[in-house]
Amino acid sequence: MTTQKKNPFWALFSSVKLALFLLFILAATSIIGTVVQQNKPPQFYVEVYGPNLARLMQTLSIPDMYNSWWFMILLALFSLNLIVCSLERIPNAWRLVTMDNLATAPERLQKMGMRKAVPVQGTVSESVEKTASFLADKGWKTDRRDLENGTLLFSQKGGWTRFGVYVVHSSILIILLGAIIGSPRLANSLLGNPLFAFKGGVNIPETQQTDVIYSFLTQKPLPLGFTVRCDSFDIHYYPNGMVKDYVSILTVLENGQEVLTKKVVVNEPLIYNGITFYQSSYQPYQDFILTVKSEETGLTTTDLVPYAKQVTWKEGGARFGIINMERRGEAVSRFKIWFTDDQGEPAKFWLQPGRKAVIERPSGTYTLSAKQLYATGLQVAKDPGVWWVYIGCGLMLVGLVIAFFMSHRKIWALIREEDGKVTVLFAGSANKNKLGFEKTFTDLVEGME
Repeated sequence: MTTQKKNPFWALFSSVKLALFLLFILAATSIIGTVVQQNKPPQFYVEVYGPNLARLMQTLSIPDMYNSWWFMILLALFSLNLIVCSLERIPNAWRLVTMDNLATAPERLQKMGMRKAVPVQGTVSESVEKTASFLADKGWKTDRRDLENGTLLFSQKGGWTRFGVYVVHSSILIILLGAIIGSPRLANSLLGNPLFAFKGGVNIPETQQTDVIYSFLTQKPLPLGFTVRCDSFDIHYYPNGMVKDYVSILTVLENGQEVLTKKVVVNEPLIYNGITFYQSSYQPYQDFILTVKSEETGLTTTDLVPYAKQVTWKEGGARFGIINMERRGEAVSRFKIWFTDDQGEPAKFWLQPGRKAVIERPSGTYTLSAKQLYATGLQVAKDPGVWWVYIGCGLMLVGLVIAFFMSHRKIWALIREEDGKVTVLFAGSANKNKLGFEKTFTDLVEGME
């Protein structure tokens, strides 16, 4: 008798060894993508790794590894391997679920590891009805078949749990599909539409706005379709000078109208029109934002003041500027302000960021506050595949619960008469958690005794 040889392609991609090898390669390359910072400017890699290694990294698309052509090929091979493995094994699982268990030979039941014979009173037919009713009361609805020397009852639960592993396989494929849908490289190369999916960044100085961001993939500007303004940026430090946290207040504008304002911190992004703005960095300047109010007239001005430059406030009748500053690292810890209303000697005083100063002048009283100018650094992403990823992750949790914590359980009851006595031979099996099912089986049999 000859066995039919498998197609070599099918044999290769139905191999579990290939799946393990691809998983190992994907894990190893993912470590590289974690260690090497992604989507930085080319000069960053030259400074960190040197020109030769940086050139090789750019050739292999290491700075944008998860969108590289070779990483996509690995994902495609793994997906194909997963599909073929599933198609190879699903028919066997279906056979185990739908097989005719009433055709099980009595001799096989007597050899099962989980079995017990229970003597019962009455005729065979009465015992069959009694046993079937007992099992039904316990949640085991039975099918029956009359044999030459008795009657066989059978019931099963959780047959569908044999497909739990294929639910996990499907979830992985859905997650990979989501990753492909959200790939900027595919959107740019295959769809020819860089706005379908992108990742980029932008720096927005306080009080300024932008309607474009810059793609990590092409380094070209991409229009947002709306405007984002940075209303303010605050940064806080530990006593030793290290950054504690930083926060931006961003406002979205459409057609000149404010439609959304949100405080953005790390892990709490702004999401608008499917585009997500993540707080990722900041940039300090040697410019300052000064707010001056005349207490007599109520007039207020907020000006961007360069260091060592004078600003004239005509409506308020005053001039001011910053003539000195002290730094702690990159941050200005305090600055010296020059202020005059052209009446008498100018006022000169030191002020800390965020503090207010009250200035008494011949022309009246002024309230002044100032802070260092910062630009908020934002990473911006549009990922239309993200919901596929979320669905895949949820489906994976369901599949893992089914695969690891549920089992296919079977119970047979053979009722027959031997030497004038009627006995019920119970037998059971489970493909997983056999110890747990053994307790269920024992309690069931004891209830029948």
